[in-house]
Amino acid sequence: MFALTKQKSEFQKGVIAGISIALGYLPVALTFGFIAETTGLTLIETIGMSAFVYAGAAQYMSLSLLAIGTGAIEIIFTTFIINIRHLLMSTAINEKAEKDHPIIKGLYAFGMTDEVFAVTSTKEGRLTSSYILGVALIAYSSWVVNSGIGYIIGTSLPEMLQKSMSIALYALFIALLVPSLKKHRKIVYLALFAGVLNSFLSMVIPSGWSIIIATLASAVLIEFIYSKKNTYLEEVQRTDDKECG
Repeated sequence: MFALTKQKSEFQKGVIAGISIALGYLPVALTFGFIAETTGLTLIETIGMSAFVYAGAAQYMSLSLLAIGTGAIEIIFTTFIINIRHLLMSTAINEKAEKDHPIIKGLYAFGMTDEVFAVTSTKEGRLTSSYILGVALIAYSSWVVNSGIGYIIGTSLPEMLQKSMSIALYALFIALLVPSLKKHRKIVYLALFAGVLNSFLSMVIPSGWSIIIATLASAVLIEFIYSKKNTYLEEVQRTDDKECG
């Protein structure tokens, strides 16, 4: 009885801690539902994507790829690449969480997003499964429900406005990219090289694969160049320190 009450209390604490995530997901999920409607998905498909994929950036990317007629394999592979960081997040949380049944761990690993990871990883002390599930559940519910509401709102708008809003997806990507461009010069080089490479590749291979190859090749090349640059600067610094010393 005491253990059950404790689990319930931990779950409630998780739900309360996850309210800020749910509120943050509200406008993003509404926008996703709206754009999904303009892309041509049905209400069931939109809710299904949010329920089974549950990955904001990947879902937005999928809409973009669907709009240009990309195949399922390319979309799945792209989604895997975008979300591979969640494997590391789940591993980190697993080290901090209490021991539990693999199915329970699988449930909260599915609900592990960037925001859920931020809230759970910064909590002091040992994490209980009930707490993690509470945070993940309210965040998940907000994303799925508001995706459907966004879709319904989109269908209620005049047809002309719906068509004109088809550029919203591209505007969203630009809005996400520009802040990073301002903060890190490396992102500027990465985006430019990926864009140019994709333009060339899309002339010889399907657009879905050209995006994947351009993204991976650009990330590897730019990271390699910057690592070499940092190594060179460190050697120069050590040489200067020896000469001064």
